[in-house]
This record gives sequence, structure tokens and C-alpha cells, in this order.
Amino acid sequence: MDAIDVGILRLPGSAGLPLPAYQTPHSAGMDLVAAEDAEVRPGERVGVGTGMAIALPDGYEAQIRPRSGLAARHGVTLVNTPGTIDADYRGEIRVLLINHGEEAFRVRRGDRIAQLVVAPVTRATWREVEALTETARGAGGFGSTGGFAGS
Repeated sequence: MDAIDVGILRLPGSAGLPLPAYQTPHSAGMDLVAAEDAEVRPGERVGVGTGMAIALPDGYEAQIRPRSGLAARHGVTLVNTPGTIDADYRGEIRVLLINHGEEAFRVRRGDRIAQLVVAPVTRATWREVEALTETARGAGGFGSTGGFAGS
């Protein structure tokens, strides 16, 4: 696997917190931890700081993704998923949690709250055309390819 060099800055209040880290040799995402305590009540959205800022190289982005365990056990996920950190952003990485569960969810400083995936970016250039190429699917949208028992 290729690796890239990414600058990371600990912000005030992040002393003692682990840097984002892969939990297994084959993990695609690194765990992000909370730099602050928070409570997310049912139906509520709360931004939680990580105490970290990064400097991605040109041609890369970082995606903030939910942790499946939080979703499965507590109904807690991310509002905008994946969230995108562009290569020119230098502010604190914040995680926008939402609670779809029935009970308040407590975040404690040091809790793993999201995953960060660094990925290359491909830029598109538009070329206007008179018509699009034909495919078997055509303009079929939501649910048009089936995939459910009985459909």
C-alpha cells in the first residue's frame, strides 16, 4: 500500500489524545477521537471537535465517515456522510453527530467518534454533448435495479 505524508497539528486542549490511527493492518479508515465531552439527545445534531487540524497534499481529500458500532448500538451517525476535508482546509476537524436513537448519547473526551479516510481526488472537466450514450439501465433511478426479495 502507498502512504503519503500528511502534516497534523494538535490544537489547544488536545494534549494526551491519540493521533488518528488505523486499528488493523487492513483498515481503510483511521479512528478520530473526541477532544471534548458532549451530549447528543435523540434527534439532535452536535458538532464535536477532535482537537486536530491537518494539511493534506494537493490532489487528496479526507473523508469523515461514521463508525458502524455507534450506529448499531446507539443509533448515532454523521449528518453529512461522508464529510469532506479539502486539501486547502486548515481548521479543526469537527464531527457532526446525529442521534437517531431513543436515549441521549454521551461523548467523552477520548471516545472514538468517527473514521477518517484519506483518498486521492480526480477532477472532472465538463464536455457538453447533444446526447448521452445508451445503457441498459438508462434513466432508471432509485430502486430501478431491484435488489430486494420479491422485486
